[in-house]
Amino acid sequence: MNNLPEPVRVVRLPDGTHVYADQMPATFQGPQVVHQHIHQAPPDRTVQRIALGSGVGAGAVAAGVYFGPLLIAALTAIAANIAFLAFLALVLGWGVHTVVKSVGSSAGTQAVKNVRKARRRR
Repeated sequence: MNNLPEPVRVVRLPDGTHVYADQMPATFQGPQVVHQHIHQAPPDRTVQRIALGSGVGAGAVAAGVYFGPLLIAALTAIAANIAFLAFLALVLGWGVHTVVKSVGSSAGTQAVKNVRKARRRR
């Protein structure tokens, strides 16, 4: 919306003098021209209207408009960090498992077999 006032027009009277259009004598004033701007669709301000109608102040609405996207951005960043840390833990766990499996000795293998046999006897 344009909140600026309309520019003041300068009009030349029949006697040759110049005056501002809003200061013209009544004898020279013509019909008033009304500028009406028609827009296709007004912006959707439903949430603001509901908030203001329920007694919430304009400051709270402005804070919601400002901090809403900020909160979404922060939560997205947190979720991305958690996803990255979970992926990192998965890769490190797989690496440790692979190293332990390849470094494992025959004594470890024999211990696993003994534990399996002990469980079957019960």
